[in-house]
Amino acid sequence: MITVDSTAREQAAAVRAGEISAAELLELHLDRIEERNPELNAIVSLDAERARVAAAVADQAQGSGEELGPLHGLPFAVKDTHALDGWRTTYGSPIHADHVADHDDLLVERIRRAGAVFVGKTNVPEFAAGSHTFNKVFGVTRNPVDPSRSAGGSSGGAACALASGMVPLADGSDMGGSLRNPASFCGVVGMRPSLGRVPEWPLYNQWESTSVGGPMARNVGDLALLLSVIAGPDPRAPQALGDPGTAFAPPLAPAPLAGLRVATSVDLGGAFAVDHEVADVVRATAARLSDAGAAVSEAHPDLSLADDTFRTLRAWHFQAKLGRLLAEHPTSFKPSLEANIRAGESLTGADVARGYTQRTALSETMRLFFADHDVLLLPTSQVSPFPVEQEFPETINGQQMPDYLAWMRSAYFISVTGCPAISVPAGRTRDGLPVGVQLVAPHGSDRKLLEVAAAVEDLLA
Repeated sequence: MITVDSTAREQAAAVRAGEISAAELLELHLDRIEERNPELNAIVSLDAERARVAAAVADQAQGSGEELGPLHGLPFAVKDTHALDGWRTTYGSPIHADHVADHDDLLVERIRRAGAVFVGKTNVPEFAAGSHTFNKVFGVTRNPVDPSRSAGGSSGGAACALASGMVPLADGSDMGGSLRNPASFCGVVGMRPSLGRVPEWPLYNQWESTSVGGPMARNVGDLALLLSVIAGPDPRAPQALGDPGTAFAPPLAPAPLAGLRVATSVDLGGAFAVDHEVADVVRATAARLSDAGAAVSEAHPDLSLADDTFRTLRAWHFQAKLGRLLAEHPTSFKPSLEANIRAGESLTGADVARGYTQRTALSETMRLFFADHDVLLLPTSQVSPFPVEQEFPETINGQQMPDYLAWMRSAYFISVTGCPAISVPAGRTRDGLPVGVQLVAPHGSDRKLLEVAAAVEDLLA
């Protein structure tokens, strides 16, 4: 019997087999949304009637024998920083509170073509800045495991909706951890693909590649299904990798763990503070891998250039993209985002060149590191879900965090390498809060990373 807690693959197969209609599946999810969303605030701009019309069209198409896409009939809510044609798309900003998109972003275009039934958008922090989901338009998104805690961000609405059964799959984006941190906080799977794996369009700058789009799901196999839809080249995205999306489609055979060369580090050699309970989950995962026959070693790449690289390129990107908007609406930005944009104003050409030179060096560092290791295991987030009233965790193990970025180093240090990374649920704190571990692989090896993640998922189940 299909329920909202069935896997996305089971739901899609049931619709395709005629065991449940798209309309019936939609109603199951709308019931769950009605039950959980008033408290959690994961889905925004919900339009149940428009979704019902789309589900009816999907059922008619199936009845007339039309070719069905891999997501045919699956309810879907799009991240509110991704344009969905004809739907309110706010970017979490009061400046765009009434904006209605006049096009689909490329990622959304592919999800639509695959047959998904759109129900609404998922909540985000303002312009996707920060890893805690709150804004002045819709308010805060709460953790589905403990609503007094953060769902993470910037894909916090997506992760929360997934974990609570409001949707079977979700899209997101990731600059400094926005697919991975909320996955860890909510107990789901989130993947930042290799640079170029999931092309984006339209962009103000196709050559700026700090942020990437990517998939989220409740398990690795479902995530592979969504990646197979959104990955692949497109002539509008000149830096897209050439592998077709179908290269990542299920079935996904878990990688053999025997002999797998796993490098592990809790803090990349003291590069950042990690909450003790989170560190314990990483160490326990490494021990389980070793017991399963993996060749586990304490090792880490030298990513000492990553902090300056990320902060420089982030500030440059934010100023280039949002600087004019800030000048036009100087009181409409949250202080932390305004500070990021202002930081970009003082950057010189030499600063930006240094950032890209260092990013090149970091990519080479990872290439050499992975000559001796298959994957790197480290924390996804440096903390477990923090109180929802806080903008960010101000301390870790008593150590003061200087700003709202410092607690995300375990994620954004990986971002600037360009390598694919995935967060997989791995344990709980004493209070029952989810903790994910992060697996990183060489650039371009997304399928291999998925296979390793599937094996880790099975091991920890």
